[in-house]
Amino acid sequence: MTEILRTSPLDAVHRALGARLAEFGGWEMPIQYSGVIEEHRACRESAVVFDVSHLGSVRVSGPGAFAALQWAFTNDLNRIEPRRAQYTHLLDERDAHVVDDIIVWWLEPEAFTVMPNASNTEPLVAAIKAAVKTAAAGEAEVLDVTDSRVVLAVQGPEARARLSTFWPEAASVGHFHVVPVTWLGESGWASGTGYTGEDGVEIEVPASVANELWDAIVASGVTPAGLGARDTLRLEAGLPLHGHELGEGITSLQAGLAWVVRFDKPGGFRGAGALRVEQEQGPSRVLRGISVEGRQPPRGGNTVFFGGDDVGEVSSGNFSPILGHSIALAFLKPSVELGAEVTIEVRGRELRGTVVRPPFVRRP
Repeated sequence: MTEILRTSPLDAVHRALGARLAEFGGWEMPIQYSGVIEEHRACRESAVVFDVSHLGSVRVSGPGAFAALQWAFTNDLNRIEPRRAQYTHLLDERDAHVVDDIIVWWLEPEAFTVMPNASNTEPLVAAIKAAVKTAAAGEAEVLDVTDSRVVLAVQGPEARARLSTFWPEAASVGHFHVVPVTWLGESGWASGTGYTGEDGVEIEVPASVANELWDAIVASGVTPAGLGARDTLRLEAGLPLHGHELGEGITSLQAGLAWVVRFDKPGGFRGAGALRVEQEQGPSRVLRGISVEGRQPPRGGNTVFFGGDDVGEVSSGNFSPILGHSIALAFLKPSVELGAEVTIEVRGRELRGTVVRPPFVRRP
């Protein structure tokens, strides 16, 4: 049977703009409008808007909400406070692989929005409900509100300036802060978060006013961009993508994201036991960047060689529009040091590269 794909509240808008759409995590979403490279450059040089409504929105509220999320995720909510956002991981209880990487918006003292990746909303809801029981947080309510809202990411060095021309309250939100906003009389939230390596704002408003908000953003001079540019931008910024740098068989430590793991937080967290074993033994592989010579990009699964030995494989690779050559993220043996000259086998050819520490492109 043909899978019925979910669509954004802005689906008709994207089609009217001539967007190329494709399946992504069970959703049909715009991959590009004018072209990936053009949209990529617009984000680095001015401002773009992404429809990221395929991401989940799960409301967790009530007296037990804090305790449930503290147990479910690796990071420590005690390090932030209401009206702040935090990046965190949900781990598998048995082997500590990263089930999903997540942004938590702490809205009010007893109210949170948890934002998982598209295909992981149902597993996340189940995990939080289980955490409610484990943490004895029986009064916490867990509600998937994904279908009732739209999420737009306005990103780039001019993002806030463009937003401020018509919506100062959204434009003024601080980095990893969250603020309540109102659009056409409807309540929503804005956060100073993003996934491009640029400054920007992510906005959640009810689906009923999605079209008007999109039109206002574009009218301010912001370029529509699809998920193709979002992927090349996050790769230049060295940010992980679920299913590539995170997922089955990959732990937070292997992905170089130990900073989101707080072993010392009171009460522990789901998957802590298995992850601590890896911490004590040391991960068998680590995520590194590879600056690749030439324009031909390596792809996920390509083998990396050092001194003639197989030392790992590429997790993501693509051409960098800003650098003018290809780049890759790869899981390599810990013995392969930064600066090492490696080769990558791509369809019978060998690409030369140098092991580097991401990000490949840094914001000025």
